[in-house]
Amino acid sequence: MSSKVQPICNPNVGNFYRSPIFILAVGILAVSSASLFIRYAQREMPSIVIAAYRLGLASLIMTPWVWRKHNRQIVAIGRENWIRIIVAGLLLAFHFASWITSLEFTSVSSSVVLVTTTPIWVALFSPLILKERSNRMTLIGLVVAIIGGVIVSMSNECVVSMEGMNCALHKSQSYPSGMLGNGLALCGAICAAFYLIIGRILRKSIDLSVYVYCIFFSAAVFLVFFVIISGISFYPYSISTLLLCLALAVFPQIVGHTSLNWALGYLPVGLVAIVLLGEPVGSSILAALFLKEIPASLELAGGIIILLGIFLASRK
Repeated sequence: MSSKVQPICNPNVGNFYRSPIFILAVGILAVSSASLFIRYAQREMPSIVIAAYRLGLASLIMTPWVWRKHNRQIVAIGRENWIRIIVAGLLLAFHFASWITSLEFTSVSSSVVLVTTTPIWVALFSPLILKERSNRMTLIGLVVAIIGGVIVSMSNECVVSMEGMNCALHKSQSYPSGMLGNGLALCGAICAAFYLIIGRILRKSIDLSVYVYCIFFSAAVFLVFFVIISGISFYPYSISTLLLCLALAVFPQIVGHTSLNWALGYLPVGLVAIVLLGEPVGSSILAALFLKEIPASLELAGGIIILLGIFLASRK
């Protein structure tokens, strides 16, 4: 397979608002709001139920439009692609279940930084599966962005002062199970990497709307099954909490993930995964404004480095 990306259609490259980079920016802004909505919803609703509502509502919202416009394409999907869709849906379900649960045990910045280590796993497995080689600048940007992510993660345990840097493991009383939360977030990152790789394959032959809808629906079915076997109820919850789940379905899920999956039709999966590293920056800003989780100096420094890595990787 050639390493050159072949777009499934010819976008109007002269139109900035249809360019892959602009669409990626919109996607990052949308997905960055997810942790804020989740934190508020977790005050009343279990994490696995939040994940099920998020994917389930997104699928229901998309169903009338997708089936009216693309029902023949859905029926025409071959057996091999259906298997890929189901596997990708299972990976997406595990991604959301593990990551949303991680926010119960660790800070927003740590959780989001670890879950966006996806490029590390994509860089390891994408060349073996997709035969897509990363250019030198993309690899440099990847390394720089990962360094920034490590610094942001360290900020939860380290304090910078005039005397130097002082790190004390497990010093946080707010998150006594931080290791569990960090592990769940990392698990979500690995699942997301394989989900992106499968998406890169499917987007070469399946329309964006059909692909996104089928993946969301598949993930929703798995998450509903997870809730049922866990014995947790889907109701009753307050109207405000249900509205938070609706906001999760509309903004981070439909707008955010659709934008990212659209970009997969035109850009290498490694680049899309690297740009996802901008999510911790947006999430940290929202957490500071609404959750009063003020980022430390290390978090700010790491965020700037992450943005630098994204810039370097996107220049090509």
